[in-house]
Amino acid sequence: MTDRLVLGLDTSTHVQIGISDGERVLASMTYDDPKRHVEQLAPLLSTMITEAGVEMTALTEIIVGVGPGPFTGLRVGIASARILGSVLGIEVRGVCSLDVLAAQWQRNDPPEGDFVIATDARRKEVYWARYTSTGQRIEGPSVGKPDQLPQLPVAGPAALVHSELASSGPVRLDGGVLALAGPQLPDAGIEPLYLRSPDATPPGPRKSVLAHPRAL
Repeated sequence: MTDRLVLGLDTSTHVQIGISDGERVLASMTYDDPKRHVEQLAPLLSTMITEAGVEMTALTEIIVGVGPGPFTGLRVGIASARILGSVLGIEVRGVCSLDVLAAQWQRNDPPEGDFVIATDARRKEVYWARYTSTGQRIEGPSVGKPDQLPQLPVAGPAALVHSELASSGPVRLDGGVLALAGPQLPDAGIEPLYLRSPDATPPGPRKSVLAHPRAL
């Protein structure tokens, strides 16, 4: 084992975490409830660290998926990565979550030509990006209707929600692949990729209930 110990963390869909030594995946775990990111991330991380037989203080870097994804989920993962990185004094690097899924497909029977990675964006839409056969992103990330995607092989979690999309590759992001391949993926910064306005918006100013004086 090398002295490198990379934590991969993504909450763009479900909670996905993994650990790599830079050469192989040491552990990978997931929690399937997308509405309980806050409650489950810390205990899942603690369990994985214990089962991998390593110490949290031995981590040398953190790779976090920055989406695209929903507001709450992304904030939980990115904030957790930032705090942990600050406490441990190690680098935190953000990558596009779609790039991770593309890297997964490259490791297991990838298509011969261009392909698309898509995740569910709710509102009957998907987040998507287009890749070359070598896994290089050449379009996106974008958000749109499933029927607006390029007519290419598709992989990603969107296929589990939108029946018109037949997945030819992975449908779940692997935290282990994130930890292993993340350091080589394009740097996306550590700001969340929302791509659109939130469903909830701040209320507007209150309307006055006072009667207007009559014009003389």
